Amino acid sequence: MHTAFVAVTILGVLFNGAAAVTYLIGHDYPKTQADMKGIPRKYVPVLGGILAAGTLGLLAGLAVPLLSTLAASGLILYFIGAIIAHVRVGSRDIVGGIVFLATVAAILTLNTLDRGAW
Repeated sequence: MHTAFVAVTILGVLFNGAAAVTYLIGHDYPKTQADMKGIPRKYVPVLGGILAAGTLGLLAGLAVPLLSTLAASGLILYFIGAIIAHVRVGSRDIVGGIVFLATVAAILTLNTLDRGAW
């Protein structure tokens, strides 16, 4: 179980870290997504910061189970919000959000099964 937890956590760190960098460097994709959802562009770096904090929490969670639990829980809420934002404006492009959500949910589940929530 521990091997699965570590493997999925590393995958989640790569996914979320890449997304955070994309948001933080000012790439056009997050900006166009924000425009589509009616979110002011000034919040794009904030969303990137949330992703970066979650990524660091997942990484630190390899050593401290509580950090993994907190980071995964926060990212689950983040991606549920992202999916809702897509659906709210009529976008059906939610596969990416679902993949990110499933990855983080798997991390939370495997962490809890392997080491307990705390």
